[in-house]
Amino acid sequence: MTKSLSTRIFIGLFSGLIFGSIIQYLLADVSLFSGTIVDLASGAGTMFVNMIMMLVVPLVFVSIVCGVCELKDLNSFGRLGGKTFGFYIINTLVAIFAALGVALLLAPGKGVDMGSNGGVDIVATELPNLVDLVVSIVPSNPIAAFSSGNMLQVIFMALLLGGVIKSLGDAAQSAVNGFQVANKIMMKLISVVMQLAPIGVFALMLKLGATLEAAIFGSVVEYLALILGLLLLWIFVVYPFAVGLFTQTSAKEFRAKTREQILFSLSTASSNATIPVTMRTLTEKLGVNRAVAGFGVPLGATMNMGGVSIYITIAIFFVANAYGAPITMEQLPALMFSIFLLSVGAGGVPGGGMVMIGVLIHQMGLPVEAFAIVAALDRLIDMVLTSCNVVGDTAVLTIVDETEKASDVKLATA
Repeated sequence: MTKSLSTRIFIGLFSGLIFGSIIQYLLADVSLFSGTIVDLASGAGTMFVNMIMMLVVPLVFVSIVCGVCELKDLNSFGRLGGKTFGFYIINTLVAIFAALGVALLLAPGKGVDMGSNGGVDIVATELPNLVDLVVSIVPSNPIAAFSSGNMLQVIFMALLLGGVIKSLGDAAQSAVNGFQVANKIMMKLISVVMQLAPIGVFALMLKLGATLEAAIFGSVVEYLALILGLLLLWIFVVYPFAVGLFTQTSAKEFRAKTREQILFSLSTASSNATIPVTMRTLTEKLGVNRAVAGFGVPLGATMNMGGVSIYITIAIFFVANAYGAPITMEQLPALMFSIFLLSVGAGGVPGGGMVMIGVLIHQMGLPVEAFAIVAALDRLIDMVLTSCNVVGDTAVLTIVDETEKASDVKLATA
């Protein structure tokens, strides 16, 4: 019982995967294991993720309102928002161009025969429209925004409400106190639910190990290794190095303090479901200001998609090369802009990147059958890219917090 939560999550993750693999390869003919136990694990895992997701929208709303109310003034809010948004954009663009350079250098997909793969339906067929994306941020129905879990709309309403409460000053102190109490309640709820994380992670990984077919990896090992290698490089080298370079936290310390976050995101494959863990990692382990975390984490789960950017870029080059339709230099500018929009629009849910790749496949006129291999490998890749996304959120906000502290010091000495 003395083991840390991250250690117990680690044990649950790998024991679930091992047990699930044993069921698939040794106990597949035993209905009790391949049927009943796998179904029970699937149900338990779904319940755990739903429990986390149940808390995400109220947590995001309350934490952002509290974060804005705790700012020294509304000018601080404008500075914080601009920094966070700008750093997220830079992070996504750096990931896209790094993946582009690797894809042009290594040309993944050359010599791979994908003609024998079966077709898979593409769910979405239109690129996101930037104007529509901006317009939809303002909800016409607040209740619908909450019930659908539309993060951008929830963030907008929380920022608006927090700004109004802050502008009223002492007259709205009772409202500030109410939201602060609500925030404490939400954090306590998160702590309670997180005690179930090792069990939930075990169930999720058991289902994955029992249903994931290893045989599909044979012809695309290079593609898989390239994406996973880049994602792991970003998680364990690029982000820790950036934090060590721009903050007082060393790269080694950053890696150690994000371990629980990485393990949790691996099992859920959802940036949104990992929001509570990201919040706790930032505020309790890295000492980031609650205002910075409260504003930046939900925004990052929606738009800071460095991992998705890498995934989409490598995947579309792989598909194009594998079907004998390599991407030309003339196509690159439009393709890169589309990847940027798709990365931001992928959302923080499992499978978001896969759907966006399907959109690009359709838009580029590539065979629908090309989507099959993407779908087959997506679950494994999605786990790691989610970890890349959430660690990216943590790295960016740790750096933003450091710049905010530096700004406060300058103001105090001016």
